[in-house]
Order: sequence, then C-alpha cells, then structure tokens
Amino acid sequence: MKKLQFISLIISTILLFINVEISKAGDLPDGIVNSLKTGNAKELAKHFNANIDLTLIDKQEIYSKTQAELILKEFFSKNVPSNFTIIHQGEKEGSKYVIGNLTTSKGTFRVSLFLKSQDNTQVIHQLRIESGNE
Repeated sequence: MKKLQFISLIISTILLFINVEISKAGDLPDGIVNSLKTGNAKELAKHFNANIDLTLIDKQEIYSKTQAELILKEFFSKNVPSNFTIIHQGEKEGSKYVIGNLTTSKGTFRVSLFLKSQDNTQVIHQLRIESGNE
C-alpha cells in the first residue's frame, strides 16, 4: 500500500511540474495582460518593438513606440478598461499571437497581439483593437 502511495505521489509531482512548465511557455507576459486590464499605456509600451503596427478601430498605421503609447493613452482615457480576457493564443518558432476581449466603459473590443522574440523577451510587433461587434 505504501509503495502505491509513493508511486502515485511521484507521478502527481511530475505531472504538476510538466503542467507548470507548459503553462509558462505559452503565457502572455503578466505586464501586458495587467496593462490592458488597467489601461496603462506607459506600461504596455514597455513591451512594444521600436516600431509597432497599430490598428485602432478603423485606423491602421506603423508608429514609433512613443507615438503608439500616446495614441493608446488617449484611447484608454476615452474607453476606460476594466478587464482583459484571453480567448485564444498560439505560438510558433519564437512568434506568438493572442486574441482577447478588452472590456471598457464604452463596450467590449477585440484585441489581437502579435509578438516576436527579441533578445530573449517577447515584444509586441502588432496590436489591433477593433470593435467587438464585428
């Protein structure tokens, strides 16, 4: 009986570690999620590439990190975020994409992020915020 309990404990521990490592590998950095939830453009911009492809509702342009931060700061002041939930995410060869819903004071928006590895960190190359009604 003790042998069975011991084997069960070892298997459970191994599965726990495997699960933790898998979830770490696929997760979006906490700073990005928290910045979207709170509407903190300055913190979100820390995760931007030097230039970012930003789509905001119906306007799409490539901006510098600083320009994109200012545009998002204005958006967040008009649409105060209260939550961000990830709907889907995937990863391939150092690139990652995330699709989620941003709940704000003016409604829900669909957010799409495209990240690439750069110097062992994930940076946002593309950010799309579109009407959630589409």
